[in-house]
Amino acid sequence: MSCAGVVDAAALKAALDGCAAADSFDHKTFFKACGMSSKSAEDVKKAFLIIDQDNSGFIEEEELKLFLQNFSATARALTDKETKAFLAAGDSDGDGKIGIEEFALLVKG
Repeated sequence: MSCAGVVDAAALKAALDGCAAADSFDHKTFFKACGMSSKSAEDVKKAFLIIDQDNSGFIEEEELKLFLQNFSATARALTDKETKAFLAAGDSDGDGKIGIEEFALLVKG
């Protein structure tokens, strides 16, 4: 299962193209560009469940590194710098991972 089914294909391509270069990923820009920030809570939850590869109920750093690949198998992995910035932006309780509520806030933010 891929997150691609949750967003418009053309918008997704534009969003992925916009962060194709290393260290160019910005979660706010990406979520707006692909249309995810305007999706329903149910769609955001669907995306979370796909990104949470190990079904732990949290998105950990390794899963964040592969974030873009949940939208397109050919997308690049995030750099360590991007991954750490993404985690810091979403981890509001400081436990080192992103829960469903934190993810929803990150997407809508």
